[in-house]
Amino acid sequence: MYKNIFLSFAFLACVNGLHAQTSSDVVIQNVAKFSATSTVEVQQDLLTIVMNTAREGLDAEVVQAQLKQALNSALKIAKSAVVGGQMEVSTGSFSLYPRYSKEGKINGWQGTVELLLEGRDFSLITATSGKIQTLTIGNISFSLSREQRLRVESDAQAAAIAGFRTKAEQVSKSFGFNTYTLREISVNANNQGSNSPQRMTAMAVSSSPSESVPVEAGKSTVSVTASGSVQMR
Repeated sequence: MYKNIFLSFAFLACVNGLHAQTSSDVVIQNVAKFSATSTVEVQQDLLTIVMNTAREGLDAEVVQAQLKQALNSALKIAKSAVVGGQMEVSTGSFSLYPRYSKEGKINGWQGTVELLLEGRDFSLITATSGKIQTLTIGNISFSLSREQRLRVESDAQAAAIAGFRTKAEQVSKSFGFNTYTLREISVNANNQGSNSPQRMTAMAVSSSPSESVPVEAGKSTVSVTASGSVQMR
């Protein structure tokens, strides 16, 4: 019985060794791996202004009512200025939470509310924010619109792929080969803004509630990398 078991193990070892030897005999040769990157710098065309306010008091319902009143007043002004594709309006966070004393007891309530103005018409957005008196500007940020990002990514992708093909030809010829075939390829995009959001207080925005805050967009860098391997022939 033990002899049979030993012979079985020996047979399996031989088979495994045969498979390993067969696998090691298959050697992939004349393969080159490399990548090509295309980077495009583009002007940011999307402005987002976040407006907010805070209220506090002893009664939760009173504080909530004050926040709603401030938001409704701002929404009325903002919605009247909405232009499709140029400026859109949406509400942000609406929070209400208790305030505690040193003894751990609730001694009041405080809350915040947000309104977002976003679009490509910078003048319209800043002018609208200047007309809203119940909220103040808390954050200004710039980015790429979906249309702008897709257009730039498409251009960068085409350039990256063309660069990969050119490099494949150059590498193949450098090693004395006439041509190549593609083995594997991956294309990845990366969008990086060059400026950080501006966080502002009511005093820093303007001296007059109706005055528009000046803004200046930065640029974003869109990079696309094509990486893979080719079989030189």
